Amino acid sequence: MAQADPGSVRRGRALIAAPALYALLLLAGPLGTIVLFSFWSQDFLALDRSPTLGNYAEALREPLYRELMLRSLAIAMAVTVTTVLLAFPVAYFVSFKVAPARKALWLFLITIPFWTSYLVRVFLWKVILGFNGVVNASLLGAGIIDAPLTFILYNPVSVVITLTHAFAPFAILPIYVALERIDHSLIEASRDLGESRASTFRRVTLPLALPGVMAAALIVFIPVIGDYVTPRLVGGPSGLMIANMIQTQFLKLNNAPLGAALAVLAMLIVTAIALVAGLALRRFSGPRG
Repeated sequence: MAQADPGSVRRGRALIAAPALYALLLLAGPLGTIVLFSFWSQDFLALDRSPTLGNYAEALREPLYRELMLRSLAIAMAVTVTTVLLAFPVAYFVSFKVAPARKALWLFLITIPFWTSYLVRVFLWKVILGFNGVVNASLLGAGIIDAPLTFILYNPVSVVITLTHAFAPFAILPIYVALERIDHSLIEASRDLGESRASTFRRVTLPLALPGVMAAALIVFIPVIGDYVTPRLVGGPSGLMIANMIQTQFLKLNNAPLGAALAVLAMLIVTAIALVAGLALRRFSGPRG
C-alpha cells in the first residue's frame, strides 16, 4: 500500500484544524459544561460546585421525571414509526416510479416545508386540530360528527401528528438515497427467478434499503426526544415531555444542575437505544451462513 505524502497529510490536517476546533468549542464544550453542571447543586442563585450525585438520585427517584421520560420515549417511538412508515412509500415512488429527469423536482417539492419556520408549522397544526379548526369544521360540515372532537388537540396524539409532519422530509431523504443505491439488476434477477413483486420487495429491496430506514429512524428519534416547543404548544398537560421539564428547571426553577442531570440521563438513554439499533442492524444485514 502506498504511503501518503507527509506534505499532503500536513495540508489536510491544516484544512480540518479550523472546523475541528469550531466543532470542539460549539459541541463538545457545551456538552462538557452540561455534564459538569449535573454534578453540582444550586439553591436559587447560589451555585455549589461541590461534587454530588444528588441530582441523579432525585432524577431517578422522582416519579414525575420517570413518567415524563417514559412518555417522551413513547412519543418519540410513535413519531419515528409513523414517520418512517409514511416516508418509505414516498421515497420508493420517487426512486422507482419517477423519471430520472423529474426526480430533482420531486426532491425540491419534498423540501418545501423547510421554507417556513418550524414555529409557523406548529401553529398551523394548532389551528387545524383546534376545537373550531379545519378538521372539526370539515367533519361537522360533512355530518360525520355532531360535536367537535376534543381528543385531537392538547394531548400526545396532537404531538405525534405535528412532529410526524415536521420530520417527514428528514425521513424521506435518507430512505431515498438508500433506494437509489440499490442495483436494479438484483431486482430484475429476483423477478426472472420467479419471485413476485411482494416477495422481491421483502427479500431484496427492503433489506438493501434497511440502512437508510435505520438512518431515517435515528434522524427522527433523536431530535424528537429533545423537542419542547411542540409539546408546549399542542400537547397540553398530558403531552409534555422531558425536554419541557429540563427547560423549566433551567429557566423557571433556577435549578440548572438538576436540569443538566435530566439532560444527561436523556442523552444516555438515547445513546443506548441508538447503539442497540445499530448493533441490531449490523447483525440483521451482516453475512449469513
